[in-house]
Amino acid sequence: MNDVSPQLRAPAPERYGRLRVAAADVSPARWLTERAPGQGGFGTVAGVAAPGFAAYARVLHPASLDERPVRWAAVAAAHGRAMTPGTKWHELIGAEPFYHNDSEYGLPGVWDEHPAEGPTPPDVAHALIPVLARHTRTPERCWFGLWEGYGRRDFGRIRTFRTPGRQEVLLSGTLADAVSPAAHDPFDELPDLWWPEDRAWCLGGDVDLVSTYIGGSRTLIADLLTTPELEAHPVSPDDPVN
Repeated sequence: MNDVSPQLRAPAPERYGRLRVAAADVSPARWLTERAPGQGGFGTVAGVAAPGFAAYARVLHPASLDERPVRWAAVAAAHGRAMTPGTKWHELIGAEPFYHNDSEYGLPGVWDEHPAEGPTPPDVAHALIPVLARHTRTPERCWFGLWEGYGRRDFGRIRTFRTPGRQEVLLSGTLADAVSPAAHDPFDELPDLWWPEDRAWCLGGDVDLVSTYIGGSRTLIADLLTTPELEAHPVSPDDPVN
């Protein structure tokens, strides 16, 4: 998604939705970049979120039918397959990893659109925000990371910070502001990374994933796993992501 010529990209904005772009000082993200060897490696849960938390959850991006959300568990049941915390979508539906190029896919009456790839979808984000807000002292002071490679905006002159496999632009705002980019421009992705000033938790997504990963306290993860609007599973920091 980063193959758009810089000449065709919009200039880097001062704000991304209601989030402020931190153009000079990326020190609030230093704790994410200073990882010990073997902690939070590329392609792992803690690599997408952050290492060092007591517990982790995988939040699934829903499939859809006629633009209505469909849980993976319903798809699994319809396909006669078991659902586990590490289940990959293409395995769930009995397809090859790059089945998206097939001319037809879906299961009539069950699903007709695969889960959204990329950072947290807005509807999932809306369900996450009140849960995350209950588990931080600083919901009004949060930080966010946006992968510079999404292509629509030229962040070439903005300082970035590095996470495993990605360069991120630092943003700041309230937790509620996390969904504001999509409200401002439906083609703008939500941030890949979210964390509050008190670092009580860290949420991570990625352009290539159909899941969002969250590290935090055991109480937070238990809360996520029992939130009716979310389809979430417990995972371990070294588990592979998908």
